[in-house]
Amino acid sequence: MPELPEVETVVRTVAPYLTGRVIVAAEFTSRFVTPGNRSTLSKHLAGRRIEAVRRRGKFILVHLDVGVLSIHLGMTGRLLMASEKRAGKPVEHTYAEFALDDGVLLYQDPRQFGKIEWNPRRVERLGPEPLEISFEEFRTRLRRKARIKPLLLNQSFLAGLGNIYADESLFAAGIHPLASAAKLSAPRAAKLHQAIREILTAAIEAGGSSISDYVDAEGRKGWFQVSHRVYGREGEPCVNCATPIRRIVVAQRSSHFCPRCQKR
Repeated sequence: MPELPEVETVVRTVAPYLTGRVIVAAEFTSRFVTPGNRSTLSKHLAGRRIEAVRRRGKFILVHLDVGVLSIHLGMTGRLLMASEKRAGKPVEHTYAEFALDDGVLLYQDPRQFGKIEWNPRRVERLGPEPLEISFEEFRTRLRRKARIKPLLLNQSFLAGLGNIYADESLFAAGIHPLASAAKLSAPRAAKLHQAIREILTAAIEAGGSSISDYVDAEGRKGWFQVSHRVYGREGEPCVNCATPIRRIVVAQRSSHFCPRCQKR
């Protein structure tokens, strides 16, 4: 699933194309990606001017002269710019097409787990941004009865972290995914806070991690996957101590860690 760095990369590549453009027409063809009345949504969007494109957590928010359109990429969603309207055979797995006064924006999603919504309420329930939260607030929010890995994945705790960057941040901080969040000392909490910020920043600079379907709005893959230290490396030697990386299931999600470097 695209996480904060991937969504931020998409926003940075698509915003220059979209800002200032007018949506001439919009077509939606999936009841999973666009729940509710798709015809009504198309009417809402026709003639609307795009004022800005921003990211909030894992959401892409298209701010219009009236209202906000939210795009969540789910597991396999892609936003791609095209210079002109498609001709002939439709592109496979395309479930939304935005005809602009200059160009076309396509939404593709083989698994249809993504969502395109009008003025979504769930964005309001997101936690702070990981790159903006102060250490004091971060440590205060840690004081709850929870394992640290599931807590980092909780979007009401922090907005935008997912499996990849939670695993990588915990490894960089030397913290086991099953460690108690409330029992982390101030120095360990500070190390985690710093690791999250540094890893997310580096991942954004690398264009995100392309594990399977992810590409930016111009179809380019990210490169941060070559820098992964634990994620997806089960059985491979730890880069620090050569101990084989382990994988366990935490809160129904795979968690990769070094049993020697990461302590509870």
